[in-house]
Amino acid sequence: MATYAIGDIQGCYDELRRLLDKVDFDPTKDKLWCVGDLVNRGPDSLAVLRWIKALGERAIVVLGNHDLHLLAVALSGARASKKDTLDEILNAPDRDELLHWLRHRPLLHHSEKKGFTLIHAGLPPQWDLAQARACARELEATLQGPDHIRFFQQMYDNEPSRWSDALDGMARLRFITNALTRLRWCSADGALLLKEKGGLEQPVPGALPWFRMPDRRTREDRILFGHWSTIGFLAEHNCWALDSGCLWGGRLSALRVRRKKPLKLIELDCAGYLAPG
Repeated sequence: MATYAIGDIQGCYDELRRLLDKVDFDPTKDKLWCVGDLVNRGPDSLAVLRWIKALGERAIVVLGNHDLHLLAVALSGARASKKDTLDEILNAPDRDELLHWLRHRPLLHHSEKKGFTLIHAGLPPQWDLAQARACARELEATLQGPDHIRFFQQMYDNEPSRWSDALDGMARLRFITNALTRLRWCSADGALLLKEKGGLEQPVPGALPWFRMPDRRTREDRILFGHWSTIGFLAEHNCWALDSGCLWGGRLSALRVRRKKPLKLIELDCAGYLAPG
């Protein structure tokens, strides 16, 4: 049995299947870990959702910002972007079943057996792994509970940008959401810099990628993440970045996850459906 962690798919169904063919993925015994952003901007988000959902327990999916955006548009009337490619899902006969399944995916997956943690974007330096897992569970309970529509109606905001144990209510949930699904950069004092994108060139003085923060409390934990397509595949500080920009004409990356043996990287060159920028 093999476990493969795969970067952001974003509706690139053909590329997903070709990469899995390349590694001889066997859906009857192998496992697939997805770092989130299954949908949006690419051409066939509906097929991606249906295929991964059909894997059942063989697939572990953590939610990304595009997945949450789909749920917000579908369930709370949030405004769709001109760049969204979600209509096929929104009009599908199995729409409700797919949305229910997606809403019940985790925000963080930790495997004691493999010794890895799977997230979409990042972790603030103030959290240790136990707190990260607890915060993820808080957000999951809201998404899966009766107040999920109210949450989606208030989800879109960059504040608060600083973690405090005293945060509560929507402010607390929004910080957790932004950290786990949108984070790339932190300020020198550990605040989330959510407007900063690009590659690894420092956007403002003192800024650091979240995984390079010197006081990050998860530095000893092995973390797999996506979301940051402009840096491509990267492995440093016990973190592996898996979004290699398939949507933009980069690669779709998969990492064979093993506890003791060296990790094996498999990549597929992608033609791309959108131009960067």
